[in-house]
Amino acid sequence: MNPKITTDCDCTIVHESLVKRAVRTMPNDNLLGDVCEFFKVLGDPTRIKITCALAATDLCVCDLAAVLGMKHSAVSHQLKVLRSAHLVKARKDGKIVYYSLKDDHVSQIFALGKTHIAEQD
Repeated sequence: MNPKITTDCDCTIVHESLVKRAVRTMPNDNLLGDVCEFFKVLGDPTRIKITCALAATDLCVCDLAAVLGMKHSAVSHQLKVLRSAHLVKARKDGKIVYYSLKDDHVSQIFALGKTHIAEQD
């Protein structure tokens, strides 16, 4: 028989060395706030779909609108949010603007998220 695991902690012992290590490695509140904002931006289904599409290849607004089945204006709005968060960059080729992920970190975070979810099954 498996013992029941509870999340209540009735102990009164503080493990000082562990607490000191956690405090020592805790980023400052400004950095934590920026990380929260980063994940909020990725917390939107449309922006995650755009991130997924751009992880595969560079795309223009028309291409993204076709992939997502959305209007150009809606895609442009979401791209503006992603660009403001430094997750997406733009490159102009003649009259066409192509969008891509800003760097490998963005695609790695997306890939790690997918891997984490897949392991939950």
